[in-house]
Amino acid sequence: MKICYLLCAAMPLCAQDLTTILSSISRQTEKNAKITGLRFNCAPKDCRVKPFEHIPVQVLVDGELPASGNDQPKKGRIRISPGAMKVVETNGGAVSKPFKFQGEDPGGFVESGSAFRSIAEKIAGDYIVFDTFLYVAPEQPGTYTLENDTQGVKGQVKITVAADAPSVKKPEEATFEPEDKSNEPYRALVEHYAPFYAQETWFQPKADIPTRSDFDKDLIGDNNWDNLDKGTSQAYVYYAVMETATHWFLQYNVWHPRDYSDKCVIGSCHENDNEGLTLTIQKDGSQFGKLVLMETLAHDNVYAFTNDSGIRGAAHGIEGRIELFEESHPVVFVESGGHGQYGTTKKTHSRYTVSKDQFDAGTGITFLYKGVAERPRHANDRKVGYELLPILTHWWPRAAIERDQKMFDAFATYQPAGGRPGMQQPRIGMTFYGRKQAANKAKPFWGWQDNKTLKNGILAVGQWGLDPAYAFTRVVRSSAPVSTDYIYNPYLGVSTPVITPGTPAVTAPSSGGILPSLGPAPSAAAQGQIDIDVTVDGSLVFHIRGSNVTPEVLSGQPASNLQVQADALPGDAPSIITIQKTRGRGEVKIVEQPSPQNGMTLKVRVDDPSRGADRYVFRVTWKRSN
Repeated sequence: MKICYLLCAAMPLCAQDLTTILSSISRQTEKNAKITGLRFNCAPKDCRVKPFEHIPVQVLVDGELPASGNDQPKKGRIRISPGAMKVVETNGGAVSKPFKFQGEDPGGFVESGSAFRSIAEKIAGDYIVFDTFLYVAPEQPGTYTLENDTQGVKGQVKITVAADAPSVKKPEEATFEPEDKSNEPYRALVEHYAPFYAQETWFQPKADIPTRSDFDKDLIGDNNWDNLDKGTSQAYVYYAVMETATHWFLQYNVWHPRDYSDKCVIGSCHENDNEGLTLTIQKDGSQFGKLVLMETLAHDNVYAFTNDSGIRGAAHGIEGRIELFEESHPVVFVESGGHGQYGTTKKTHSRYTVSKDQFDAGTGITFLYKGVAERPRHANDRKVGYELLPILTHWWPRAAIERDQKMFDAFATYQPAGGRPGMQQPRIGMTFYGRKQAANKAKPFWGWQDNKTLKNGILAVGQWGLDPAYAFTRVVRSSAPVSTDYIYNPYLGVSTPVITPGTPAVTAPSSGGILPSLGPAPSAAAQGQIDIDVTVDGSLVFHIRGSNVTPEVLSGQPASNLQVQADALPGDAPSIITIQKTRGRGEVKIVEQPSPQNGMTLKVRVDDPSRGADRYVFRVTWKRSN
């Protein structure tokens, strides 16, 4: 490491924590110095900016360093971080969290003590001192005042917001039109839970806007860093869905063109960035089920959040509760630069306060699902609409192509832990193709890893994203039944959605195992029958769609010993349906006819009135009405 080499030239301290050393040096300089004044350095120098655009404002701290030996005290610019910056006028714009100045620094520092001390202070200043703020201008032209307070010494600078100021924004060369959403069977479910994102912004605000991986109108990964300015700033979020008998698992991936920092060293910055979260939705018979767990990813670490008392920590603890926007949309904080995601109640990481709609450290943009890919107006905008894109059609078809493409790279074989199902593809691209700053650092969800469970051999690389049902049973404990057998997971080869999201669903059989095997597509025959043999202890509703029969528990115990022989129920026309019970002490009746509104699902209720279980045998006969 370059910093370490510089320090080692003077003393053997490389084994110690470098950040601690540099912070200590910076604090000592700050403790010894007497602040005498503040100066400001804008880029451009005249401190003019267009409405809704931004400029960096550097704070130069002048002071006096104590005398060394017989020398006189030294006066001039000193290397310490300035204090808080604010806009004096109400509605006068906003300022970001501080960062290291990115332009040509005016210099003029005074040095204290020995040559070694001067070298140490310079290194500390280069990597610890954050002296610049991004000012985001309001819409209204005028003159606005920024005020900085450093150890009680205050200074002000005037910023001119004018329509004729030079623009810092470059014309975008890419615009995307609305896409066809008709062939997305889980769309309603994914929209219902689409997160509300509180995206912090910093000194490259366009790099903090969630967008699409072809934002520059190509599928080439190693030009995305360079194409930041000309690519679109329309907001997008990618999604994937998996389903078992008991739960839906929703993946939301947020892609950015750059992972950036104010000090890009040792691969800390890279083109392409993709972090995200998993929502676990328990099927409870309601239209969209119940959100029981949110797991967020930040730099190969997973954090778990829940509002359900039936969820307890296992491999991971519970970090906090889930805050919701408009009842069903979890609020997620996304950090600037590196784009790690956290629930907003993890205050050691989240810098967004939901109740105040405030980014605690500076500026940010909030994004919510509108079904339209809007562009933020500025780096401190609110409620910008984003569009959802299915990973299954946008990324997955290219994931196994090793030659003649530059979208994915680092091809490897997925090797799950716990004897779980693998992929049909022998090798798959585990990273986005990238070369600028650092190679292949961004990962699609099938390349994600959780450091804690990976280290302990609980989950393999990619397994948290690809096998969320199994991961759920390892990361937390649930008091409700959890099936780990997929009825829809196209990434592991189970690709026919069985239960239409938005209709009542099921509780797992007592074995926690599988539903009846997937049948053929709905029949075009004129008539048919479905024979069901099952043991019931309580009340159940059987959801019959095509040739698939799934039991939902209303009271009592899950269905057991279920056997089904079925001709597929028609899915394209209403039918005349009758039911005949040949065994069972209770009542069997049709409670809902199939219709387009319920996904052509027939619902049959069985009520067993006595204590203990009984065997029920009944036949559903259907005949086309035309």
